[in-house]
Amino acid sequence: MTNPGGPEKTLRGPPEKVEKVEWCCIMWRFRPIVLIGALWATLAARRVRRELRSKGIQARAPRPPRLGRRAGLGVTGALSRLSPTCLERALVLQAWLASQGIMRDVVIGVPPEGMKLQPAHAWVDGTDTVSPAHYLELHRLPPVLPG
Repeated sequence: MTNPGGPEKTLRGPPEKVEKVEWCCIMWRFRPIVLIGALWATLAARRVRRELRSKGIQARAPRPPRLGRRAGLGVTGALSRLSPTCLERALVLQAWLASQGIMRDVVIGVPPEGMKLQPAHAWVDGTDTVSPAHYLELHRLPPVLPG
């Protein structure tokens, strides 16, 4: 198959089969439930950012919609592509885990040598293996129980 004004393309198999395979791959990767999880995480991170400015440490992520665990792929994917602070990320992830029945605290810590070389850091307890070893715990934020 040639493309006028462009390089030559070759298709392996009939065009309808190639399109069907591509569509199946796209739908497998972007299942609606995963996209809904990503959308919730994006909106939750924005809301947490606003609430941290106005309420400080009392800020909380909104309650996630009732989705299965597979939507967690969208949540973690969105958080990795956004640029939330560690506290924003931890609060959103904590809310998601709580909606799945996994109750974890957000831990806020500082480096042992003080904050001259590194800033404070926040993480969800039990999800980060590096942070507990490199930071002294200052404060814990328990999850808000869904209700």
